[in-house]
Amino acid sequence: MRSPGVCLFWLFLILINSERCSGDEDPSPIEGIPLKPQLPTPKAPERDEFLGPPECLENKLTRASCDLVFCPLWEDCLDGRCSCKLPKLCPVENVTSVCGLKKRNYLSYCQAMAHSCLIKQPVMSHFGVHCGADHPKFKSSIDPETGVVKVFIPHPGTSERGEELLVCPKIWDMAAANVVCKNHGTPLGAETADSVSYNNLITSGGKQLPSSCVSIYCQGYETSLAECEISDNEMDMMSVATVTCYKQSREKSGFECANTKWVSLNQTCNGVDDCGDRSDEMCCKSCRNGAFLCKSGVCVHKNGLVDGQIDCLDGSDETLKHRNNKPELVHRLNKNSAYNSPQKEMKASRVHLESRLQCGVPNKTTVDHVEVAERQRSRVKRVVGGVPANPTQIQWQIALEENKKIDCGGAYIGGCWVITAAHCVRPNPSAFRVKFSLWKKSKAQDTTDIVPVSEIIIHPRYNASTYQNDIALLQLEKLPFTQKCLVDNPAISAVCVPWSKHLFQPNHTCSISGWGRTADGRAAQVLLWANVSLIANCENFYKDRFKLGMMCAGDLDGSVDSCQGDSGGPLVCQDELGFSYLWGIVSWGERCGQPGFPGVYTQVAHYFEWIRSHTGWPAVTRFNS
Repeated sequence: MRSPGVCLFWLFLILINSERCSGDEDPSPIEGIPLKPQLPTPKAPERDEFLGPPECLENKLTRASCDLVFCPLWEDCLDGRCSCKLPKLCPVENVTSVCGLKKRNYLSYCQAMAHSCLIKQPVMSHFGVHCGADHPKFKSSIDPETGVVKVFIPHPGTSERGEELLVCPKIWDMAAANVVCKNHGTPLGAETADSVSYNNLITSGGKQLPSSCVSIYCQGYETSLAECEISDNEMDMMSVATVTCYKQSREKSGFECANTKWVSLNQTCNGVDDCGDRSDEMCCKSCRNGAFLCKSGVCVHKNGLVDGQIDCLDGSDETLKHRNNKPELVHRLNKNSAYNSPQKEMKASRVHLESRLQCGVPNKTTVDHVEVAERQRSRVKRVVGGVPANPTQIQWQIALEENKKIDCGGAYIGGCWVITAAHCVRPNPSAFRVKFSLWKKSKAQDTTDIVPVSEIIIHPRYNASTYQNDIALLQLEKLPFTQKCLVDNPAISAVCVPWSKHLFQPNHTCSISGWGRTADGRAAQVLLWANVSLIANCENFYKDRFKLGMMCAGDLDGSVDSCQGDSGGPLVCQDELGFSYLWGIVSWGERCGQPGFPGVYTQVAHYFEWIRSHTGWPAVTRFNS
């Protein structure tokens, strides 16, 4: 029902333009005042059963949106965007030399791509050491009449010149077509990736053509076909790959990419980078053509399953359950090929980087295994009366002691750093000590280590009245004459810090732990743990008390919750590969286990950049380095 003020407003319009508060008739013009022109009805955006919600599509996400996808090896994730690294930051162990297009050689594929990223031009010719000015370089061409793609590939590892080849069509797709068109002056890439009969070319073209072809597989981020996977050549050609580069005059229908290119709807959510910026694969609710849907809503090409390189944030594309469905393509490209593999180079460098980072996996040799109720089907009761942990089970859990009293917990994230809640500390480091590998609250065990605190960093926008930004970093005192803060202890492991808020989705089962109150209201004497579910739309329960940087977990019936004394302790979620992440910090709630009021936690991923700015990158993340 409209208010009187609204009707008075419409009455005023009636006096001017003879328009009425109600009715469907066209208004009559007042003499001397023309009618306003009728604007055309905007065309409703096309809907598709595979594309995700409009609010996601409006964000124009691309492959550079590292909240949803991994940056390539030569880029860093900074403030949610992939940014170019300096070439000198690339790994130097177990790498293969690369010849540049100009008078420059590169130690590795990563260095070449990092330089290319910085200058926004292709720089790579081929893998190898024969890079002199007299040695030929990689070239690609597009025949202007037929669209046939040709490449000249120098022979790697020898001083021979190389050979000119066509491109086999079997795995030729828009991702590769985009690369070759961009390399030849069309910024938006390709219109089509197709093929043509080789025999017809020979009989009707009148041109001398190469007699063999190579298969080329691109991810879409490459600036030249030289940077893609190239397989051995094939002699028996029925057809060869062609391309039509994109024309700006194309009809604007289907899906508009973030870069303003238009593709048809059936080119979205298929795992292929048809747009050229991957925006067609970033907001999907299901995938076409056998592509794999990550929980973050990104479609990954079926060839990315179990290929040794993580594409989904949680590693779900690399789980063993996909091994039987693994396509033959990856094997064929990387096995017994005369050409070096960029993907193999990236995997080797990634393995090297990850080997230097240790987080998210407890040392199993020290975990006391005790059978407990099945964690997935029947969740144990809240930490208030929950299940006792085993003495060395939760290896990142710490107890925060203030003046010989333990009222809070925290989590060890590696190096000399611990994360806890801001409301647990005050800017007086000498009053605090961190106890590692503590099981009984009042008694140390053989593996317990006690470390003084050297610095307390409370989030600068922490609000004690609302608990917003309830997070603090504790830096531990270093041991004498060393940069380490802890004596090596197999009962202490770091938990990983998440860089993306999309890593785990609502209803994911995670765990909480602490020495908080038990069912009878007393403080727990041994470390307790329980499983909880991540809960969406927490503002529905707490209204305006729920602030940015907060999240909820527990059960709506109140059967699972954290309580007083658990503050600052870890809410930990495990990804598909078994790595554990500090997803939340126990912060506040409406009493303990109150039905309809789940526990509120500080969302750690929201503070990743703040954490990294103080601790440094290697200390806080495993995969996105």
